[in-house]
Amino acid sequence: MDRDMKRQGIQIIAVDFDGTLCADRYPEIGAPNLLLIRQLILLRKRGMRLILWTCRCGAALRDAVAFCDGYGLQFDAVNENVPETFARYGTESRKISADLYIDDRAALPWGEYLCAGPVRIPEAIREESRIFEA
Repeated sequence: MDRDMKRQGIQIIAVDFDGTLCADRYPEIGAPNLLLIRQLILLRKRGMRLILWTCRCGAALRDAVAFCDGYGLQFDAVNENVPETFARYGTESRKISADLYIDDRAALPWGEYLCAGPVRIPEAIREESRIFEA
């Protein structure tokens, strides 16, 4: 997966929390999406930069970060850009800059609604029926 992603120019991945890294049970934390968590851990070990990109803040955000950490998933930034982005553009935008956004509420603005678009994502990650484990 990471070779295809690097070939596509993907170095920074922003990932949502509720409904993506875990089942959406806000303000509680739902069952983990272990398949995605494992994939992201592997990608980070291979040099990808990860950003936790969520609407959570305060204690709920700290709980989300701790939840991920409990599964071994750590981030290079949380609700902010990685330092390389700031260095490249010289400013901090409110919009998180990433090469790939993983979010349960995402849709691409072309082609089939909710299609995978130009980025090849493993079939298992797209199969919602199997991603959440208790």
